Amino acid sequence: MPNDMITDKTTTIRGYAKRLRLSGLTANAQDILLQAQKESPSYDDFLSRVLEMEIKGREERQKILRLKAARLPLAHDLDLYDHSISNGLSTTQLNQLRELHWVDGNYNLMLTGPCGVGKTFIAAGLCADAIDKGYKAYFRSMDEILTTLKLKDIVASAKREHKNLTNADVIVIDDLMNIPVSRDDGSLLFVFINSIYESTSLIITTNKSPAEWARSLDDEVLATALLDRILFKCELLQLSGKSYRLANRKTIFKKEQEKKQRKVE
Repeated sequence: MPNDMITDKTTTIRGYAKRLRLSGLTANAQDILLQAQKESPSYDDFLSRVLEMEIKGREERQKILRLKAARLPLAHDLDLYDHSISNGLSTTQLNQLRELHWVDGNYNLMLTGPCGVGKTFIAAGLCADAIDKGYKAYFRSMDEILTTLKLKDIVASAKREHKNLTNADVIVIDDLMNIPVSRDDGSLLFVFINSIYESTSLIITTNKSPAEWARSLDDEVLATALLDRILFKCELLQLSGKSYRLANRKTIFKKEQEKKQRKVE
């Protein structure tokens, strides 16, 4: 096929593809035609390739949007997890969690333990894994959740956020009960979790044991009711050990000393 005919066909195909919102075909029409001219695929192979390309492109764009909406911390790639640290979670257990079968069964995870033992990193990594497999997953601190609940009937953005959270497959609530919570805020949190616990998997990180939640809420009845929903179908993971951040603390002075040492050598 002459190049001028390919150009004409490309313009026509791009016009149709744009009207149908087939962004992959719109952007790659000419390359697709040139490849077809070179390889001469059958009609069904050609159509299959075009549709496959469009589907993969859409899935990748949706994944990018889900990652943006999740608001993950920078450190969230579990492929980079340091398995040499001893925090009570074995490599086998982590790999099982990464299979995400617990999400399909609407199970929750509660990661407890002192600061720096990897709770947030593991939770964020599992959230990223869920997004990679097509789930709607979000990473939020307890403060962010409470702010949304308090503003959802007043602010449009909070209303949209609340809708997204109530339709989520997975929600990470980071640092739950790490600081005291008023009874009013605790009640809002209970109503929210009560509305989603049967349809959404929660990943909770906290440095408070379940027994300490009553003191954080200053309401034993409310704490018991909240824990009842979360722990109904839940894997409790007690992490321990020394702080990874403190053990690998960065310092500008150490870098300066290393530079001086290299100069001496």
